[in-house]
Amino acid sequence: MKNLKFVFLFTAFLFTTAFLTSCGSSATNTEQQGKEYTSTYVCPMHCADSGSETAGKCPVCGMDYVKNENHKSDGHDH
Repeated sequence: MKNLKFVFLFTAFLFTTAFLTSCGSSATNTEQQGKEYTSTYVCPMHCADSGSETAGKCPVCGMDYVKNENHKSDGHDH
């Protein structure tokens, strides 16, 4: 009986761990592309095809662009 309880708990632990890590990795590894994410200035709403290398307004929704804190001018993460 103890072995059956141990096997059940171990299996439940493995499934829970696999579920949590697979969900977490898919969200963190999804890289957002397009100029609405990669430009120096981006729309806070990330409207399609918005974004600019200079400050201004989004042509889609009219909101002011904000500085993209994740922008890398050379495209590298280092």
